Amino acid sequence: MGGINGTTLERLREELRGPVIAPGDPDYDETRSIYNAMIDRRPAAFARCVDVADVRATIAFAQDTGVELAVRGGGHSGPGLCLVDDGLTLDLSPMDWVRVDPGAGIAQVGGGAQLGALDHAAHTFGLGLPSGIMSTTGVGGLTLGGGHGHLTRKYGLTIDSLLAADVVLADGTFVTASETNQPDLFWALRGGGGNFGVVTSFTFRLHAVHSVGVGLTVWPIDRIQEVLRWYREFLPAAPDDLNGFFALLTVPPGPPFPEPIHGQKMCAVVWCYTGDLEEGRLEEVLSVANDPAPPAFHFTAPMPYPGLQSMFDGLIPKGLQWYWRGAFFDSISDAAIDVHERYGNAMPTDSSTMHLYPVDGAAHRVGADDTAWAYRDAVWSAVIGGIDPDPDNADLIRQWCVDYSTDLNPHSMGGAYVNFLGAKEGTERVASTYRGHYDRLAAIKRTYDPENFFRANQNIPPATG
Repeated sequence: MGGINGTTLERLREELRGPVIAPGDPDYDETRSIYNAMIDRRPAAFARCVDVADVRATIAFAQDTGVELAVRGGGHSGPGLCLVDDGLTLDLSPMDWVRVDPGAGIAQVGGGAQLGALDHAAHTFGLGLPSGIMSTTGVGGLTLGGGHGHLTRKYGLTIDSLLAADVVLADGTFVTASETNQPDLFWALRGGGGNFGVVTSFTFRLHAVHSVGVGLTVWPIDRIQEVLRWYREFLPAAPDDLNGFFALLTVPPGPPFPEPIHGQKMCAVVWCYTGDLEEGRLEEVLSVANDPAPPAFHFTAPMPYPGLQSMFDGLIPKGLQWYWRGAFFDSISDAAIDVHERYGNAMPTDSSTMHLYPVDGAAHRVGADDTAWAYRDAVWSAVIGGIDPDPDNADLIRQWCVDYSTDLNPHSMGGAYVNFLGAKEGTERVASTYRGHYDRLAAIKRTYDPENFFRANQNIPPATG
């Protein structure tokens, strides 16, 4: 139980097929950089695992030395939970593989894969998975939190398509969790985050999706009252084929946006339509965008699904300062609209934003207690993101995000998507994410991780007694 030193580090290097990277190694600084540049932590080592044997050896090493372990998949964790100062990061990124069985409509995905790899592999067969809105997001972290994106209203949450997961537990045991094998663990993995083990591969049921209809409608920020009042009624009543997330943004200076609106604060809806794309149909479906107020910009086009999934990658790349908070809503009240208007007008930087993601439609047709996701009655999952490239603006974007979240919270359902929780929001905030499921999760944690070995996460301590 002496932590990591030169001798123990050499032992780990001898046991792993993948590289072990430590301070002083040429690629250490690059390895410790993650999506959110606001996070500046210095782990004692990174174990870059290439297979299950490496994962088991890394867990055993952390248990033997008593060093705190964090797990990294895609490295998109907003609060940087994949890094612990002086700890050990079990890095799954070398396990970046996807195998698609088109006949069965199933994909098996390595624990270190990003959405772009899955989208690419499935797309050639006209298949896809409801998952996220950026191709650089890690499949693992997104799935374990629940997972929502452009296809949620049509096909449900990411966890609703999860068939099985291969997991290495805290004691090194390797299990496959599914509805029929380790069912309690499988229930907990579907929304309970990284509390229960290291998932080395996921098996998903895929869905028919090839080209989708993409739309982007932008209105001046001073029309936000009309737009949100229309949006809150229109979208929940729309067919499941139509998804649209609401956003606050500052228009970036480039195509497809016309120059007169560059740099202006706006509100928008990003549309995804999975219905009939015969000529003129997409334009007809999205003609409703004129109903609340005249748009400043309106764009529609058919697009391969991976194209939509990667559309925002360039706008918010790795290396920006991030601070975020989330909330669930079953309605958008007039009081909440007033809050959105106030903070939308006060967005502190050009990259800062707020999104309202629909989590109704097919996601509502899964039982409230069927998975650890505890908000099947939510209609929107919000994220507030203070974002900027300049570290000098870190306090500015953090304060805007915290104030916005604080003022919006009284109009929310009280909890948030676990992947949108910020750093150090507290145990009560984590508990509110799981509502009445929290005690069952804590009991399952006691069964599979009684010593709370996996605690570098939005932690659910094991139940006592």
